[in-house]
Amino acid sequence: MVYYLLICRSLTYAQRTAAVLERAGISAHILRSPAAISTTGCSHSVKISQRRLAQALVVLKKVEMTPKQIYMTEADGSYREVRL
Repeated sequence: MVYYLLICRSLTYAQRTAAVLERAGISAHILRSPAAISTTGCSHSVKISQRRLAQALVVLKKVEMTPKQIYMTEADGSYREVRL
C-alpha cells in the first residue's frame, strides 16, 4: 500500500501535526522515521494515505505547520522524497 510520511522535527511537532489532521478528518499515525530517510538521526513522522496528501497539506498550511520533508513509499518498500 502506498502512503506518505510527513517528517517532523520532533515528537511534539509530530503529535501536533497528527492532531490537526485528525480534527480535519484525515487519519494520521505517528511513528519513528525509518533509518533510511532519517537524515538527522532521531526523528518522527506522521503517516497518511496517498489520497489524502493534498488535503493534508492544505490543512497544515492553514495552521502554519509544514513538514520538514515528505516521502512516498514505493511498491518495493523503498522511499522516495516528494518535492513540492
